[in-house]
Amino acid sequence: MAVSSPQFRSNPLTLRILVIGLCCSALALASGSILAQTLKAGAKTTASAGIDIESFNNASDSPLLRVGNKGAAVARAQILLDRAWFSCGEIDGRYAANMQRMVKAFQSARDLKVTGTVTAETWKALREDTAPLLTRYTVTEKDMVGPFEKTPADMNERAKLKALVYESVEEALSEKFHTSIAYLKQLNRGRKVEAGNEIAVPNTSGTSTPVKAASIQIDKSERVLYVLDAAKRPVAGFPISIGNEKNDPLPVGMMAVKNEVKNPSFTYDPKLLKSAPKDAEKVDIAPGPNNPVGSIWLGLTKPHWGIHGTPNPSNVGHSETNGCIHMTNWDAERLSTLAKAGFKVDVKL
Repeated sequence: MAVSSPQFRSNPLTLRILVIGLCCSALALASGSILAQTLKAGAKTTASAGIDIESFNNASDSPLLRVGNKGAAVARAQILLDRAWFSCGEIDGRYAANMQRMVKAFQSARDLKVTGTVTAETWKALREDTAPLLTRYTVTEKDMVGPFEKTPADMNERAKLKALVYESVEEALSEKFHTSIAYLKQLNRGRKVEAGNEIAVPNTSGTSTPVKAASIQIDKSERVLYVLDAAKRPVAGFPISIGNEKNDPLPVGMMAVKNEVKNPSFTYDPKLLKSAPKDAEKVDIAPGPNNPVGSIWLGLTKPHWGIHGTPNPSNVGHSETNGCIHMTNWDAERLSTLAKAGFKVDVKL
């Protein structure tokens, strides 16, 4: 005997209720799917907008900042320090050793209590500069053209290149605006770096040059280069990398700036480098920002020694070198506007 499904035979009202329930369930599922897609699209739209420049610039909070902190407040302080000529190296939103050193230098220069932390009175002094901290930059065709080329690790391969250019447009723009590539991407999450597009960048231009520079002092233990006025007070400060004490120690004592070379070439002479491979050959490396001495060279009166830029700004202040004094390219270029031939360079422990 055939048996019918009981829910479809017993009562027409039951059938109608079941159909309505199924329709409502389908509608709920569809609505949930649409809502999920809407939320996903909204999240994508929010991400594509990148950082809110106005909110970043208008923030007036003055939190106590110290080593280990990170975020927008740290980045704001770094930009203000950079514009005051007390560079943290790369602007990256992270409070590390370079920033602590520069905060101390800035506090000393402004007759504030030297704590190495960004205190309320330090914020007040920094905010005497009221220009916007982030700005919009329109990427140009020239920015995109380059040329860009990967820098070989081997010196013999580098010697074959006609120029040691940037590896990417992101690297070129990060150096232009004194920031790390990672932080530039963070500021512009979802924004494409291409000609005609606007991107958010630190506003590092338009700062006035200190006019009372008289000499240079290098603190080896702190890895900081100070520019001093005639009264020996710091008017600018920059993080540096120096040779280690075992292989290439920076000699303590007095030297002087001998000459300045913009866009220098570099002679790789393994005889002058204790860490060079035994089979290394002497070669000449063409100029360019990724040249081993960067975009500028300030020669010192001690032979073969100089203050210069570097193709690796993230290492400045943190790593050891094969001799000489390394700075970021942008800091070396700023220093060159202050330090003239004859400037005394006093190296202290």
